[in-house]
Amino acid sequence: MERLPPRPRAYARLARLDRPAGAWLLFWPTPAGLALAGGLPAGWSLVLWVLVGAFIMRAAGCVWNDIIDRDLDAQVARTRARPVASGAISVRAALAAAIALSLLGLIVLLQLRPLAQAVGIASLGLVAAYPFMKRLTWWPQAWLGLTFNWGVLVGYTAIADPALPMLLLYAAGIAWTLGYDTIYALQDLEDDTMAGIRSSARRLGRHAKAGIAAFYALSAAFLCTALYAARPDPLGLLAALPFALHLAWQVLTLRTGDDQSALHLFRANRTAGLLLFAACAAVGSA
Repeated sequence: MERLPPRPRAYARLARLDRPAGAWLLFWPTPAGLALAGGLPAGWSLVLWVLVGAFIMRAAGCVWNDIIDRDLDAQVARTRARPVASGAISVRAALAAAIALSLLGLIVLLQLRPLAQAVGIASLGLVAAYPFMKRLTWWPQAWLGLTFNWGVLVGYTAIADPALPMLLLYAAGIAWTLGYDTIYALQDLEDDTMAGIRSSARRLGRHAKAGIAAFYALSAAFLCTALYAARPDPLGLLAALPFALHLAWQVLTLRTGDDQSALHLFRANRTAGLLLFAACAAVGSA
């Protein structure tokens, strides 16, 4: 990043190329849905396509978020240097970048069957509304869960028609996101309070760790029910164990007053996403 000339570096930061954790968190639910529907190993080419699509659409979403949140970002220490908030990139230029990225994402969407394409397009309303949620509700992390895990529905319908396992896996993803994004929000408690930004971390207050534990317990429970609904074999539930243990480790090691602890554990959810996918692949491919 630092080797880039100033202008390209600003656009790379706008697209969060220096912070890929969010792209991985957006990616993993899609192949998890595809795998639970029985799409592996034949669907590995689709997994590669959605990997590209996740990085593109996460970048587009970040640009849109920065446009809407530019005034709030300027009031928070962690975000005031973002290109739009700092004035390094104009709103018009950022909007053009968001449109260009969205058109690239359309190329990926066209690789899917029509049902999955329609499901993917339906997510745009969630994406567009997300930046406003922190102004309207104490639970913007729940809306992020609806948005970031929409890939479960896209991946599943790319292979099969909608079914109960898909909905249960989607619920598992929403609860998972509620947990890890609450951890992320712990970094900004003081600045968010001063700027009037709402978050689950602020709402939970001193009960944040207990709340995260509850969200993660729900996620593991929904994953188990999704796996059992896809293949009613008690042995299949063992596939969820690594994911559940990873979430338990996060809760046990979280220090709520330590920003570095929160950032480290948030980033660790890249591994949690891989374990979620592995559980779905193990059961869906059986």
